[in-house]
Amino acid sequence: MKAHRESPAILFDLDGTLVDSVYQHVLAWRQALECCGIKLAAWRIHRRIGMSGGLFASALLRETGRPVSAELAEELQQRHAEAYTQQIREVQPLPGAKDLLAFLNEVGVPWAIATSGRGKFALETIRVLELGREVPLITRDQVQHAKPDPDLFLAAADRLGVDFRTSVVVGDSVWDLLAARRANALGVGLLSGGYGQDELERAGAYRVYQDPLDFLQHLDEIGIRIE
Repeated sequence: MKAHRESPAILFDLDGTLVDSVYQHVLAWRQALECCGIKLAAWRIHRRIGMSGGLFASALLRETGRPVSAELAEELQQRHAEAYTQQIREVQPLPGAKDLLAFLNEVGVPWAIATSGRGKFALETIRVLELGREVPLITRDQVQHAKPDPDLFLAAADRLGVDFRTSVVVGDSVWDLLAARRANALGVGLLSGGYGQDELERAGAYRVYQDPLDFLQHLDEIGIRIE
């Protein structure tokens, strides 16, 4: 069994797309903000999950009316990292995530993971997927700009040696889909990160599925045909 030779490569986001970690990030950011004397409702924090840490901190602080200094942005990111590390044991694979990746390997469809998280924490997060060290992983440390810029996904396509414009970007946030749209790739949305179907479609999703399991059951809809 193998995929048709013209099947697209798949470029996955990580948090909320393959692993159930969005709310751990929300709580970690809230703790980081509170440690810096900033109060912000959790739902406002959730709206920014998926952006790079620097953009995320700046966007959140704009909502509070406080000026953003480089020192404060760096402190927030460090405190978020510390708080998230304390919760990482609670992170689990999303339904169907491991089966989806195993199936793509079995049929020979190339795939990679592109995350706004930094290397150390991304590596700790993907351990729950029980992937080997050879997993093609692009992290924030390896590109100039993170989402909603397309740099992460472009680097992931380059790592695989495929044309980004014929690849499929799979993500749970509007930032993933905006990144795909800006570089003319097909975007697929998953509801497993907490965004609504209408939001994902407005951001450019060609299709929206519940989670990795639902996506696995509809691979034919993005042109993955098995011979």
